[in-house]
Amino acid sequence: MADHDSPSAQSAINGVIDLEQLFSFALDDFQLEAIDALNQGQSVVVSAPTGSGKTLVGEYAIHRAIAHGQKVFYTTPLKALSNQKLRDFREQFGQDNVGLMTGDLSVNRDARVVVMTTEIFRNMLYAEVDKGNDPLADVEAVVLDECHYMNDSQRGTVWEESIIHCPPSVQLVALSATVANAGQLTDWIERVHGPTRLVLSDFRPVPLQFSFCSAKGLHPLLNEAGNGLHPNCKVWRAPKGHKRKGRSPKPPQPEPPPISFVVAQMAERDMLPAIYFIFSRRGCDKAVRDLGVQCLVSTEEQARIAARLRAYTLANPEAVRDGLHADALLRGIAAHHAGVLPAWKELIEELFQQGLVKVVFATETLAAGINMPARSTVIASLSKRTERGHRPLMASEFLQMAGRAGRRGLDSKGYVVTVQSRFEGVREAGQLATSPADPLVSQFTPSYGMVLNLLARHDLSKARELVERSFGRYLASLDLVEEEEILNQLRLQLGQLQGTSGDVPWEDFEDYEKRRGRLREERRLLRILQQQAEETLANELTLALQFASTGTLVSLKAPQLRGGVTPAVIVDKLDGPGQFPLLLCLTHDNVWLLLPCQAVVSLHAELSCLQVDSVIAPDLHRAGELRHGDQQSGGLALAVAHMAQRHDMTTPQYDLAGEVLSQARLVKELEEDLEAHPAHRWGDRRQLKKHRRRMEELEIEIGERQQLLHHRANRHWDTFLALIEILQHFGCLDDLQPTEIGRTVAALRGDNELWLGLALMSGHLDDLPPQELAAVFEAISTEVNRPDLWSGFPPPPRAEEALHDLMGLRRELLRAQERSNVVVPVWWEPELMGLVEAWANGCAWNDLIANTSLDEGDVVRIMRRTVDLLAQVPYCEAISEQLRSHARQALRAINRFPVAEAEDLLKTGEGLNPATERAA
Repeated sequence: MADHDSPSAQSAINGVIDLEQLFSFALDDFQLEAIDALNQGQSVVVSAPTGSGKTLVGEYAIHRAIAHGQKVFYTTPLKALSNQKLRDFREQFGQDNVGLMTGDLSVNRDARVVVMTTEIFRNMLYAEVDKGNDPLADVEAVVLDECHYMNDSQRGTVWEESIIHCPPSVQLVALSATVANAGQLTDWIERVHGPTRLVLSDFRPVPLQFSFCSAKGLHPLLNEAGNGLHPNCKVWRAPKGHKRKGRSPKPPQPEPPPISFVVAQMAERDMLPAIYFIFSRRGCDKAVRDLGVQCLVSTEEQARIAARLRAYTLANPEAVRDGLHADALLRGIAAHHAGVLPAWKELIEELFQQGLVKVVFATETLAAGINMPARSTVIASLSKRTERGHRPLMASEFLQMAGRAGRRGLDSKGYVVTVQSRFEGVREAGQLATSPADPLVSQFTPSYGMVLNLLARHDLSKARELVERSFGRYLASLDLVEEEEILNQLRLQLGQLQGTSGDVPWEDFEDYEKRRGRLREERRLLRILQQQAEETLANELTLALQFASTGTLVSLKAPQLRGGVTPAVIVDKLDGPGQFPLLLCLTHDNVWLLLPCQAVVSLHAELSCLQVDSVIAPDLHRAGELRHGDQQSGGLALAVAHMAQRHDMTTPQYDLAGEVLSQARLVKELEEDLEAHPAHRWGDRRQLKKHRRRMEELEIEIGERQQLLHHRANRHWDTFLALIEILQHFGCLDDLQPTEIGRTVAALRGDNELWLGLALMSGHLDDLPPQELAAVFEAISTEVNRPDLWSGFPPPPRAEEALHDLMGLRRELLRAQERSNVVVPVWWEPELMGLVEAWANGCAWNDLIANTSLDEGDVVRIMRRTVDLLAQVPYCEAISEQLRSHARQALRAINRFPVAEAEDLLKTGEGLNPATERAA
């Protein structure tokens, strides 16, 4: 016990406390460094492994504050942790020196040490501070235990808001598990709060030893250096030719070992007590059953457990888990998860701390700082199911669970056992065991309550400054530096390209490119028209050539003539392979050719035939055969050439078709226009085009990056403005000042304060009796995402009618949020209204649980959410007196064991709303 007469107080001379007198053991270096920082008046961030003794720094802050006649607020992320700290600190500092504040009660709130959840602390900072009643008066330090909870997607924003709004005169003691970016967290706290020192430690008082358990047994996982797999580890590979067939193929991993085998292997090696992490409640309960009649305790230990269980049963007859779990507890085996009653969980924790429970099957929430030291931890699977599907464990999640192993002062090493599962084997276990911690990310999100509370105290520009102090904005600003650098590089490249393109008038270039495109298209059309005319003409010519006489002048087009149109005369017609003849022709160049009729592209029937009888033709047999003429045939060739000079014999007849002619004229005009265009004389236009394309790409990339940068830098503020718009729509703000409606919404805490406030002020709930009011409060403040949800108690008709009356309001709010691109849940859970009403009407706990698919722990959580909202109603401004009175009655009806905390916590509050620290 430490009070004003304690040794710590007496030895506090000039603010220095005698550590040897305070602690009976030598402190580690990192603890001494953190204590030095506090003595220097700095805030401190302590990032160290689980179980390394971070809490001692918080305890020192308490001793020091008591010695100075000051106070300390000790905050934790979970109510269960707050209760545990309350018990520990009462034992350590004395009953009168320690108080507790939760959502529904306040115990000894003027004590030197007040334990609370971080959310309650945040709410207190937002609350109105009367001149004579500052809730942080005399507070020397605030301990933020389990600070790495900033990563939690649902609760993380609470830590950031607490740090932003905590007065600079108060020292912050942030205690975090190992994270990758503790330096960034410290730098941010220094910027928004004041001088802060980072104390890093990788020291673990009880070193960890990693093992792997397969169906063959328990083996070492890592090599001696701890940086890779043990040489004896065999990485399993699927057999050759293994193919996964069918709808439910056998996974390509060996069978997992039975839980009873894993526990037996550990018991043989003296590795118990152990926390066995399984990522599902059903899995934890099944594991208790799977251990069958295995007994892990001695007769003497069993007698001690039985005695404690009898005392517990006498005190809480309705809070005993079914016979299976009570029987397992007597054999040193238990399950601990969110579905278990808090009172039963506390019993398990107590027995585990005494070393009487040897194996606890738990979900990962147990890794969040609850004081259950174990010799070993077992991690049953290295991946887990989430709302977004199956995913591997993050390194920090693995480290948090592994860190529970090893009891300081009791064990020389802590054992971490990874287990072969259907999805992962030794390779994945080795990767996680050697991975560094993940970085903290920001979960900061503006809410309706935040907007109203900030605007009640500050103008818009100050509110913006506070919103932009978030850790998320700080992290974004670090990235922004890098992004800005990339943007500057891109702008530089664009500037250089613009410089080298000189005074190129890009409008002319674009016009020229358009014209070139048009010319390309018209040329394509001309080719199509020519092809069509050629096909039509070819049929006509072939028929005409059957009757053409020798001596007829023709124009030929054949590969042997190198693609040109050549004037010629038909000298003879020979039988061809088909129905059409082969033509023996002599060209104007004195070349003999034997060609099919298709080679003729013009038949000049209008010209006189030439005399060919006197010419001796060569003996050609194959189509395409060619022979050069002699002197004798030269005369005829000259006659052909003479006719070709006088008449156009080099234009194919199909080119003279009307459509082809007009299209050819258009193409020629376009060609002449293009040649006359100024851009036609600019150097390498292809290079220019490439140049222009690169400039356009850079302009697009710069625009996109600027947009992304703006979004990342301003997204919180954009959300804040969107929330203002919605609040104005519902009359909560008048010229940015909270109205009576707004002040009522600001006094509430929940997932969607606006929805809760509008429902309470609607008048639809005023006439409901207390039990049915509680039922509606459950429906609008909670959500149970369970496909198998059922309740044997039907919703009470009046509550159902009131909820139906709220539907229009809900629809309007959802539409307003959708218009503003705001996503805040608007809960609507009518299925459990009957359950809440039954409990408020005095239904026995066992009867209640027998009539629902929910676990006991879930029912307690739903009831507590309802209690939390009921407790806030009497302190809201624009709410009828009748509703306040009914809310108080409903609160009394619901808040009984096991929904309420154990008896020693049930003390009345002191007239302040615990959610906001405001007086009624």
